Amino acid sequence: MNIRKCKKFISLLLTVAVLLPIFTNQAYAKTTAEKIAEAEAAKQQTEAEKNLNEALKEQTEDKKEILEESKEELEGYLGQLNDDLTEVSERLSDLETKIVEKEDEITKTQAELVEAKAQEENQYDLMKRRIKFMYEKGEVSYLDAFLTSSSYSDFLNKAEYVEKVEEYDQKMLQALVILREDIQNKEKQLQTEMKDLEVLKEQVSIEQGKVTSLVNSTAGTIASTSGQIVAAEAEAAAYEAEIAAKKAAIAVQEANLVALKKQLAEEQAMTKKAANMAWRDISELVFEAGDRDLLACLIYCEAGNQPYEGQVAVGAVVINRMRSAAFPNTMVGVIYANRQFSPVGSGRLAARLAQGANASCYAAADEAMSGSTPVGNCLYFRTVIPQISGQIIGGHVFY
Repeated sequence: MNIRKCKKFISLLLTVAVLLPIFTNQAYAKTTAEKIAEAEAAKQQTEAEKNLNEALKEQTEDKKEILEESKEELEGYLGQLNDDLTEVSERLSDLETKIVEKEDEITKTQAELVEAKAQEENQYDLMKRRIKFMYEKGEVSYLDAFLTSSSYSDFLNKAEYVEKVEEYDQKMLQALVILREDIQNKEKQLQTEMKDLEVLKEQVSIEQGKVTSLVNSTAGTIASTSGQIVAAEAEAAAYEAEIAAKKAAIAVQEANLVALKKQLAEEQAMTKKAANMAWRDISELVFEAGDRDLLACLIYCEAGNQPYEGQVAVGAVVINRMRSAAFPNTMVGVIYANRQFSPVGSGRLAARLAQGANASCYAAADEAMSGSTPVGNCLYFRTVIPQISGQIIGGHVFY
């Protein structure tokens, strides 16, 4: 059973304890001593509930402290994640910039390659044209040059010309071939670098997604923790309010206990005073019209569930007070004295007077009014408890 259930169970027991006498028809007056015992029990119950609320409040505050520490750690972790996310985003942005630059470089290299191929083809075409021109003019070999030369000097000039032209064409063609191969190699390298950049970009994008997910998850956890902290604060405030209410109730109960103990002291003093004062004889009492109904109804309210002897004893207590010089000498004065018989204050006596008592209670009233007293000169009665010594009849002790 957890603390909340225990608390509800204790409250239920207290409620049952308060209501049980009503449902079991405990029709008797509570003495001041009984009221004191109940008041002390109620005070102890209130103090137990206050202590329980204080323990629950402390537990809730501990929980709140743990939540606040967890939130602080999460906020630090979130800050680190945000820094990581910023760094990853910057890396991703840098990679995207490099990819754009690499694409531009590849485009430029491809244009250079097209131009180089065109130059190579153009040079090749020029070389073919020169060969054709030389062929058409008969300048196709050193032999032709020798045979067509007018002199040895002319032959050397022609041979040198042909050699230079061929050397130039070969150099140009070779240079263009090398240039085209270099551009092709450069294009392949750029394509490889481009693929590497795209792979790296994909990896960084995945990393960014993971960090973003962690950021969102951590932010959600922080929000949830903040909500739990608010709930814990509200719960602690509720316990604080209950503690304040219990403290106020305890103060009222303590004041009530002081008043009840004072009343008990007065009753005990009254008992001693009555013992030392004169007692009227039953023949000296004057009963007014309606006193019989009044006493029978009081007996019904106080001892309706008691044996007949106990009913007579309750009536005898009233008559004893009328006989004692310490109390009023009238039935009305005794029964309606301030805080003497609880059915008077609760209204139960008035309700019973409207309906009348049963035959047993009327018979008990008649016996008491005739002077019968199974409890001697007792002036008080209450439910039986160890703290009160006296004559026990049924569920009452008379003293």
